[in-house]
Amino acid sequence: MTVILQDHMPEDQRLAAAFPLPKMQPVTGPLLRVDEAYGAQIAEKLRLIAANRDAHIAVTTGAEAAVLELYDFILAEVETLDGFERSRNGMICPDGRCVVLDRSRPFETLSALVQEDLCILQKRGDEHVLTAALLGFPAAWTLGEKIGHPLTRIHMPVHHYDASIAARVQRFFDGVQVGRPLWRANLLRYQNPELYQAHSEANPRPVGTVDSPYIRSERQSVFRLPETDAVVFSIKTVVIKA
Repeated sequence: MTVILQDHMPEDQRLAAAFPLPKMQPVTGPLLRVDEAYGAQIAEKLRLIAANRDAHIAVTTGAEAAVLELYDFILAEVETLDGFERSRNGMICPDGRCVVLDRSRPFETLSALVQEDLCILQKRGDEHVLTAALLGFPAAWTLGEKIGHPLTRIHMPVHHYDASIAARVQRFFDGVQVGRPLWRANLLRYQNPELYQAHSEANPRPVGTVDSPYIRSERQSVFRLPETDAVVFSIKTVVIKA
């Protein structure tokens, strides 16, 4: 078992998790975050991808332009963050690594730069569909079961996700505006601290209790890419000892 823990839960994330979901609020400050687990999380994500790329990276036909636009967008964001510096050979990261910037391998490159997982959703007919993703640390789902499916199918196992909620979620995705990212957070008890917790719909994650020794929280941000009109759902994972 690989255990990677942060020292503390960001206070704004803890407070946001107390709001009833899907409460969203404007992103203030950097869209991407770097914390004390940066180096360890990146190393774990790269290890997982090397062992089984298809479980962590997927791009459906027609999503290639959105992936490249996201690549350019994330690089621009990274350059604004403390600890990153462009060099002649690539990007120097907060942990001292120099990442070669390879636009022909966009998700592989981004996986070496940012802690966030990145999911691209594009409008296909009446719904947004998960068309591409870089997913290092799933919390109780698998990329293979969700990729290529619309929001209603993605949320099928979720209790109380009925037609009314599905319509509200779709209206939200339709209304995301360029340059106005939004975010929310969850906060759940876990028995297992591992970052990679891929559970199938047929074999869901055992629900934690108030006595479970770990707290896992996702900072979930949503933003729109201006050229392809794709919506990006990013996930920054924090795990602490309770």
